[in-house]
Amino acid sequence: MLALGLWVATGAPALPQTEAPPPESLPADQAARLEELLAELGQPGRQDWQKVEQEIVRIWSQSGSPAMDLLLARGNEALEAEDFPTAVEHFSALVDHAPDFAEGWNARATAFFLMGEYGLAINDVEHVLALNPRHFGALSGLGFMLEAMGEPDLALEALQAAQALNPNQPNISESVKRLEQMTGDAEL
Repeated sequence: MLALGLWVATGAPALPQTEAPPPESLPADQAARLEELLAELGQPGRQDWQKVEQEIVRIWSQSGSPAMDLLLARGNEALEAEDFPTAVEHFSALVDHAPDFAEGWNARATAFFLMGEYGLAINDVEHVLALNPRHFGALSGLGFMLEAMGEPDLALEALQAAQALNPNQPNISESVKRLEQMTGDAEL
């Protein structure tokens, strides 16, 4: 497992590899579909990228357990209501009972991020990326947190990794351009 806290502290340049097998918990047909969708999402200029992204997130959000899916749904409802402590409670129960379900970690990272608890969020992102190195949402969230923490070079690296997976997401592209200019990595 990556130690992103150590990674951030040392400024080590290595992010997780983006080539990884699909989650083993997925049925073969869903795993194959996920691979197709990730390839489609990675195509620059794709007009229907949001639809493809939503389908990927839908697949990632299926734990295989109705009880775990209910915890995810309740946590997401609390997030939407901006009841972050309750969201964290639901997501914590989810990661306790399903520690190999990357989306549980990602959801809790999102709640911690929205609470301004970047250290806790980054710790959860570490779990997400260990389980799903191609999680473009976790990578972009990591980039936004690193930028807020005054680490533009590391933020740029995380956002470039997210952009490689999801090149049509305007928030990511705009942030990459801004950080490239800030760090002097922009091409003239």
